[in-house]
Amino acid sequence: MNKYLFLIVIISICFSKVKAQDKSEFKSARHQYKGGAIPFRILYPLEFDTSKKYPLVFFLHGAGERGNDNKKQLVHGSKLFLDASNRSKYPAIVVMPQCATEDFWANVEKTKVEDGQRSFTFNPGGKPTPAMKGALSLLDSLTSSGVVDKKQMYVGGLSMGGMGTFEMVCRRPNTFAAAIPICGGSNPESVKKYAKKVSFWVFHGAKDNVVPPIQSEQMVEAIRSKGGDVKFSLYPEANHNSWDKAFGEPELLPWLFSQKK
Repeated sequence: MNKYLFLIVIISICFSKVKAQDKSEFKSARHQYKGGAIPFRILYPLEFDTSKKYPLVFFLHGAGERGNDNKKQLVHGSKLFLDASNRSKYPAIVVMPQCATEDFWANVEKTKVEDGQRSFTFNPGGKPTPAMKGALSLLDSLTSSGVVDKKQMYVGGLSMGGMGTFEMVCRRPNTFAAAIPICGGSNPESVKKYAKKVSFWVFHGAKDNVVPPIQSEQMVEAIRSKGGDVKFSLYPEANHNSWDKAFGEPELLPWLFSQKK
């Protein structure tokens, strides 16, 4: 091959990869609901056809990505769904809402115990936070849009979003086919509402010093005790950023999109 032609090919390949990872592919939008509004980003399938129905992935970010810029929530997770191969294999609508700075997805009280570890008291059946109220309203709007396959609706999230994932499933136990909470947690008593209705793949780092792994371990044990379908990946050397390991799981998307109501 002529060296100049070869150079053009390489540049073209690199440009294609950059374009595939262009976060502007996640379109910016804002959902108005009674009592407020919530910003979100939405990624449509390649060659999106409004006459078809697609799986929906609803992803909740962590506390560090809170705000109102409608950008920071794309820091973690967007790369996985923007990957050209993944978009080709798994055409889906991916939605990433953003929680306000002083708000929280889950209804939870946070305290610190003597050793510096955080302790969490969850109330998933209590009043939803404004962020959760907005997220649920957005979810309901998307569900009724006519382009979502109601048999393939999925929810996931990391850290604060992992907690929100468990709570969203609790508040909509008949909605989701599968959930992927990463370094999250909730009240184990709540699983009776959804253990046999939703498939779970739970992730956590064994060395997590922000959200103790016991939070996920208790939820996994509770789901199993109620006869639920749950996979659990506890990474021995991972700290709080266990999402890096989770997003790198080669079976994550094949497993997720194989789950149906």
